[in-house]
Amino acid sequence: MSTIIIIAFCLAALTALIILALKKPTGIGNWSLDQAVLPFAEINGDIITLHNVRNFHYRSTSDFTPQYYDKTVKISDLSSVDFIVEPFSGRRGVAHTFVSFEFIDGSYISISVEVRKKQGEHFDAFKGLFRHFELMYVIADERDVIQLRSNFRKDNVYLYPIKTTPEKIQKMFLEMIQRANSLKQKPEFYNTITNTCTTNLVRHINTITPKRVPWSLKILIPTYSDKLAYDVGLIDNSLPFEQVKP
Repeated sequence: MSTIIIIAFCLAALTALIILALKKPTGIGNWSLDQAVLPFAEINGDIITLHNVRNFHYRSTSDFTPQYYDKTVKISDLSSVDFIVEPFSGRRGVAHTFVSFEFIDGSYISISVEVRKKQGEHFDAFKGLFRHFELMYVIADERDVIQLRSNFRKDNVYLYPIKTTPEKIQKMFLEMIQRANSLKQKPEFYNTITNTCTTNLVRHINTITPKRVPWSLKILIPTYSDKLAYDVGLIDNSLPFEQVKP
């Protein structure tokens, strides 16, 4: 009898794995209102027109007025990029990371790699291992993504200027915009280990400068990703880390 139970269990597990492997992202769903609209961009040399830049007016995390705008920018007008870490309150080791690009006119565009949740869903790292969530790139006004986190979620938000060249800032921006376009055409699943906010940022950086960020557990525990950025010199490391951290 025990042999039959073991065989039945193995067959059930194998069936579940096959079903999981065959599951494909569709880009179709009853999406959470703040993630219902995918951004995309038209790229024409130095000129990029961003569509569906999120710029919500928040009254709370669940009460907001959806607003989007289009914005035409020049890649050559990029002046800086910041690395931003949002540790989740009450969840040790868990954090969200994203970047924000500044242009010479003082405006900012943030790009945040996120789980694309359906209405009523919440992030679950375990479910994220099993093709439960799709992935999206949120392109937003910096005010939107930072105020949402600091003013309404009441999370700490740490901002670090990235030490790099204008050329690499431009390449990073273009890389991320092209990735957003790709996801609009060909959806992907989020994966808690291989396809997260931080793993995507590292992948973009290492595409521009191979092996710039080495593998580290701090990539999977992004609360400590700012320390990794400090250790490899992506952010200012001329002072002790405790003084660099805002």
